[in-house]
Amino acid sequence: MCNEDNFYNKVYAIVKRIPKGCVATYGQIAALCGSPRAARIVGSALHHNPQSRVIPCHRVVNRFGGLAPDFAFGGKEVQRDWLVSEGVTVSDDFYVDLSVYLWDGVIKKNKIVIHNNNITIWNLS
Repeated sequence: MCNEDNFYNKVYAIVKRIPKGCVATYGQIAALCGSPRAARIVGSALHHNPQSRVIPCHRVVNRFGGLAPDFAFGGKEVQRDWLVSEGVTVSDDFYVDLSVYLWDGVIKKNKIVIHNNNITIWNLS
């Protein structure tokens, strides 16, 4: 369980860095965590998100830009509404155009350190 908790904390730290107006994919978050084949575990971590408005899991979509059909905090309609409120256009069939809104994954001038389940973000500028 300790390794799972550590991975979940990495997921949460990275998802917090997705800017408003952007989305990331589950696979992209997994890769940034150092486990590129762990997209489903990223989904599990976000489903158990302990702070839904602090850790913006609504900004994470599938590899095609599709919203989560079982979004943990109210369904894909709520996920759509939260994204739209941040300036992201969502199609009528609940997809985001990744060519427009995909986050580049760059965490600018910051270093994320996770030690004993404590997250520290260092500003290196």
